[in-house]
Amino acid sequence: MEISLNSTVTVASDVVSCDLVEEAAILNLKDGVYYGLNPVGARIWNLIQKPIKVSEILEVILDEYDVERDVCKNDLFELLGQLLENELVKVE
Repeated sequence: MEISLNSTVTVASDVVSCDLVEEAAILNLKDGVYYGLNPVGARIWNLIQKPIKVSEILEVILDEYDVERDVCKNDLFELLGQLLENELVKVE
């Protein structure tokens, strides 16, 4: 599946997570593998707890962090791609 700014992303149904101090721990119940996210990744993870457009995530991160738009967009797509590859999110 190709992710675009118009895609809607949300957490997959068979994933559980918890917030740590500025980080997130994620467990994929399908394969029992744990994943960790840094503070920015954890912020994105919190945003996708409900279905949200990728463009909206980008705008929130640009508002909250001092980062160039192209760098933010590339990093966001890379993270979402990894989450999708590991079956931690659903993309529509």
